[in-house]
Amino acid sequence: MTDPRRKLPAVDALLAEPGVVALLATHPRALVVKAVRDAVDGARAQGGKAPSEGWDAAVRAAVARMAVPSLAPVINATGVVLHTNLGRAPLAPAAIAALTRVARGYSALEYDLGRGARGSRHAHCRDLLVELTGAADALVVNNAAGAVLLALSALGRNGEAVVSRGELVEIGGSFRIPDIMARSGVRLVEVGTTNRTHLKDYESALTKNTRLLLKVHRSNFQVTGFTAEVGVGDIAGLAHGRALACLYDLGSGLLLDLSAWGLAGEPTLRGAVASGADLVAASGDKLLGGPQAGILLGTEAAIAACRADPLARAVRADKLTLAALEATLALYRDPETARREIPVLRMLTEAADGVKRRGEALCVPGRTELIKGESEVGGGSFPGATLQTWLVATRETDTARLRAWDPPIVARMLEGRVVLDPRTILPDQVEIVAAALRA
Repeated sequence: MTDPRRKLPAVDALLAEPGVVALLATHPRALVVKAVRDAVDGARAQGGKAPSEGWDAAVRAAVARMAVPSLAPVINATGVVLHTNLGRAPLAPAAIAALTRVARGYSALEYDLGRGARGSRHAHCRDLLVELTGAADALVVNNAAGAVLLALSALGRNGEAVVSRGELVEIGGSFRIPDIMARSGVRLVEVGTTNRTHLKDYESALTKNTRLLLKVHRSNFQVTGFTAEVGVGDIAGLAHGRALACLYDLGSGLLLDLSAWGLAGEPTLRGAVASGADLVAASGDKLLGGPQAGILLGTEAAIAACRADPLARAVRADKLTLAALEATLALYRDPETARREIPVLRMLTEAADGVKRRGEALCVPGRTELIKGESEVGGGSFPGATLQTWLVATRETDTARLRAWDPPIVARMLEGRVVLDPRTILPDQVEIVAAALRA
């Protein structure tokens, strides 16, 4: 018996079909060829059965699917403000404008316009970070893990770093602090226990090979009950008394105190710098509300050591990151402007009544109802903290139809129903979501 797959049309034959020829007029040839092969492979996988919709339609569908960028914008209706899977912090309009302005052409990335000679990309954002945090010096790299890696390499390579067992955290994507430390050329020395660590534990671990003491802020989980930990100020004091360095991995990058809105307990960058640590490492795309970036704040000597380390080039920030971060930082010169203009801060500080009004605009009579619920900060920040919110509860039991919308709407499940949290739906997205719910 003849295998039906032998009768499948050749790629060249399908490329000559009128419907496919029309696609070649509007799409790159390489894309159309790939789509044809995809359609033939699909038919082959079905035992040689031709597409029920016809070859032209199958190729057209494949072209449409392949032409869509993999990194697509989505609407975050989950209520998780700093949703790592959805790109964390959306940028402020000023940051988007700055990024676009720099991306449009050439820029003075490493050129000193005053001297007419080569400059340094490390100069960008430096003065603003010093002004806003009180640090003696600052450095921006590509992300927070890169900042920690660079700091460990610059201050502790070929030596030992002492850290509490209760602070050996795992961050997103299964990356762990011990693994990052190992890559930096620093040997990890664990002290204390999971729930209790004392200053004497650090003291007893010091040897002639000790280079630094590391403090890691537990930003994505809580340890409660019978616990004890040593503050970064005491750790820095011990380090400096022994001519050692102190590195504080802060994580979240909070610049504005949010305790007035019920979010307390997360250290600010200014407070971390004031603790006396030689270096403070933080993220740019979490509570700071900017682009993905790693921020290092500290003494002039410690920052100089980081700039001089060979890893500094491997983790350096690009022009788009620096432009967006600088514009975001500039908004913090007026805290109220920052709270109003930076989307993350606006969402975290918005009263439940405002969320309710947007929820009411989304409701479809007979299909949805407004119920009380909770939003989350996310992004490994304010662990355990929740924000009172209002949810648009639907009759749907699967989020697939919303994810298939253009642009995709990412919602969450609650007690078997799809719910949408207006807190994380941006103002210009409300009507889009309302149309999806009506449909």
